[in-house]
Amino acid sequence: MRTDEAIRLVAAARTDADLFGTDAPARRYRELVAALHPDRLGAVDDRVRADATDAFVRVTTRWRAGRDVVLGGYRLGPLAHVGDLADLYDVGADRLLKLPRDPADNDLMAREAHALRTIEERGDPRHLPYVPRLVDSFRHRDAATGAERRINVLAAASNLHSLDEVRRAYPDGLDARDAAWMWRRLLVALGLAHRAGVVHGAVLPRHVLIEPDAHGVVLVDWCLSAVDGGTVPALVPGHEDWYPPEVPARRPCGPGTDLTMAARCMTWLMADRAPRELRAFAAGCARPTLRARPDDAWRLLGELDEVLERLYGPRTFRPLTLNP
Repeated sequence: MRTDEAIRLVAAARTDADLFGTDAPARRYRELVAALHPDRLGAVDDRVRADATDAFVRVTTRWRAGRDVVLGGYRLGPLAHVGDLADLYDVGADRLLKLPRDPADNDLMAREAHALRTIEERGDPRHLPYVPRLVDSFRHRDAATGAERRINVLAAASNLHSLDEVRRAYPDGLDARDAAWMWRRLLVALGLAHRAGVVHGAVLPRHVLIEPDAHGVVLVDWCLSAVDGGTVPALVPGHEDWYPPEVPARRPCGPGTDLTMAARCMTWLMADRAPRELRAFAAGCARPTLRARPDDAWRLLGELDEVLERLYGPRTFRPLTLNP
């Protein structure tokens, strides 16, 4: 089934029978998912991608809603998010069940569970809200296909928005005074992880979530993390040019890997509104070799604060709206 056909079918369907048919609904569901899944769209324009993603969410939500699906004792509710390699379902009690789409990614799900456990065990409890809390991790075997998947259950928070959403709200760039608190809190999240020996490995706009009202930040999706000087196992498709050289070269990574990606996120977010001083600060985080870059997020936070004070004086709270 072609993507355009699938989009039209979903738009026209009024009932589950219209959408999935009656003879082989499971086969129709798989055809629709294959045609609409964001990771399988390839090179399409933004309008087609948006329509396909919306249709994908509607298909998966209606499929799950029409079936009583329980995994590991968790009853699946609506699809809440479509991640890089997994779909996240609301399972109540402010929790999300993260289900990988491909069993071949079980090792990456295990990486995430290990990273979050390590951070919780070794990290400063004051800063743990900057990363997701792992509630549960287990294996589930599909009775129909025999495929076994590693599933993580994460505590959920409300009113979170990715930096991608922030940039869409401010296409000409975000005011540096607003980006400042996001950068500061992102460094806290990284400082927490790095002190625990964990490198995130994919600090990208889609993985940095903010809570605008309380100026909160949560760094999500730890599936590509590395512990104690390991290598990042893969690159997020479509973001290959965001990574420093050691990642595609499969060389050991370190705190400087995350710090340079964090700086890239912030200069991208500010675009042409980034002051010269902050562009220079970001450039210092992005030197070509890992050895030449900063390697301590806490020290870097102090240096960032000095730059910000020179630019803007004492810190003040600035309300942020995503509907400018």
